[in-house]
Amino acid sequence: MILKYKDRSFDLPDDRETTFLSLAEQVQPEYGAKIILAKIGAKLYELSKPVPSESALRKGGVRTPEISFITTAERDGHKTYERGATMMFLRAMQHVYGKRIEKLKLEYALGDALYFSMILKDGNPEPTEDEISSVMETMRSYAKNDEKFIKSKMSTDEAVALFRKHGMADKVRLFHYRRTSVTNIYRFGNYFDYYYGYMPPSAGYIDMFDVRKTIEGLLLFLPHRSRPEILRDRVIPEKLFAARRVTDAWTSHIGVPTVAALNDAICEGRGREIILASEANQEHRIGEIARRIKEENRRIVMIAGPSSSGKTSFSHRLSIQLNNAGLKAYPIACDNYYLDHKYTPRDENGEYDFECLESLDVELFNKHMTSLLSGDTVEIPSYNFKTGSPEYNGDFLKIGKDEVLVIEGIHGLNDKLSYAIRPEDKFKIYVSAVTALNIDEHNRVPTTDNREIRRLVRDARTRGTSAAETIARWHSVRHGEEKHIFPFQEDADVIFDSACLYELSVLKTFAEPLLFAIPQDAPEYTEAKRLLRFLDYFLGMSCEDVPRNSLLREFIGGSLFPVG
Repeated sequence: MILKYKDRSFDLPDDRETTFLSLAEQVQPEYGAKIILAKIGAKLYELSKPVPSESALRKGGVRTPEISFITTAERDGHKTYERGATMMFLRAMQHVYGKRIEKLKLEYALGDALYFSMILKDGNPEPTEDEISSVMETMRSYAKNDEKFIKSKMSTDEAVALFRKHGMADKVRLFHYRRTSVTNIYRFGNYFDYYYGYMPPSAGYIDMFDVRKTIEGLLLFLPHRSRPEILRDRVIPEKLFAARRVTDAWTSHIGVPTVAALNDAICEGRGREIILASEANQEHRIGEIARRIKEENRRIVMIAGPSSSGKTSFSHRLSIQLNNAGLKAYPIACDNYYLDHKYTPRDENGEYDFECLESLDVELFNKHMTSLLSGDTVEIPSYNFKTGSPEYNGDFLKIGKDEVLVIEGIHGLNDKLSYAIRPEDKFKIYVSAVTALNIDEHNRVPTTDNREIRRLVRDARTRGTSAAETIARWHSVRHGEEKHIFPFQEDADVIFDSACLYELSVLKTFAEPLLFAIPQDAPEYTEAKRLLRFLDYFLGMSCEDVPRNSLLREFIGGSLFPVG
């Protein structure tokens, strides 16, 4: 079989199997990062797998076989590295602690680290430094010996029995909702587990990591995706960590910490109860933020967060709570201060870069905000995206001492945007969908997946954008977030979790038809199938009981607020 690759091809013999690993080794010198997956057509393959025959590929819809490779510097490759490191860590923990472990659960990511909560049976409050060193040395031995990740198929009933034997209760509950009769299980030495996604061929690929203890658990540090050749500074985003712990405590309190628990609640007819509890929790926290703003006598509220975090709905709900606290809120969008398009910087592709700070008239913004704080009247501009120019339409504003400006925009937390405003006048809020649910003990729900699904549902409804178009743009959106938003999240006075506990069950009913519409020959098909597999873990819920002031309404429609 002739397998095309870039400007050349591989001539594969018909009389023996050729693995993707053998092909990757031939071309690895051409890549700046380690190859960890292969791709033919729209399908990803683990490197340990043999290359399918030409007839098998044709049955799968591939007429002209062409191979490409995925490195650890790409999203799918980085996630594969993460899963491999997770399995190595869990096996090493089992080796060092044995049956002393009562609970060890992957909770979520914190920057470049994975946080595992941990409870020991022997009453020790936390692991010792010697024990952590032993875990690290054990993981290094796995990598040095290049131990293999072995994938095998078994019936779902057999898999459930295996999980029950090893005390993986969350997986047992989750697999109750699996429709498939066969399940892929990974074995690493004497350790068995199930993972949502692909795995590296062996432990030798996982050569960079660090383990450190923290509050009630451990942190497994991994390389950053954009620079997988180094481990960056092991800095913990403390405010984000604190916000996640609050959310975790709440989900545990109401008994819905995992997807399986949410599915159980839906089956038991408690879906409406979960919706109301989630909405009440958010409203309570927004009210607390409003009261704090008043108590601290802040005059300008700066709101920022990544794409599809529900910032606009949050701004409106916060304004209502500020009014309820005795303050009058005036929302102002940073988008109003875009420069005329002839002055807008361009990105590396020659397109207008509306995400960089230099695309805003920062000087005018500061002049207007300081004038308002001084009691002057200001005419607020509006930006016409069709003409690419700011316009003045008589929108005059003057605020008094009990009136607050609510500013929402990408750069809200960056002091360069509001350089002329006194720090004591500003109250900064970082908004993000910090998903609390986990799939099970060892598989987390990435917040980026939650936001990506939100965005493709919203953009299809409000802009007529196909799911394929949204997926195609998501990489550049994420790049802008990492550059302009994430570096400032710890500068916030408050981090607000905008995720609704039940939302993926509701979004599922909107997202699935959009994702199924992506044709198999589209470049976005692979990501669409991944998201569909992810949503398959959730039981669907009707949106009927979702309140009209919910942040989720910004994406599914029917909001009371002017959010598109």
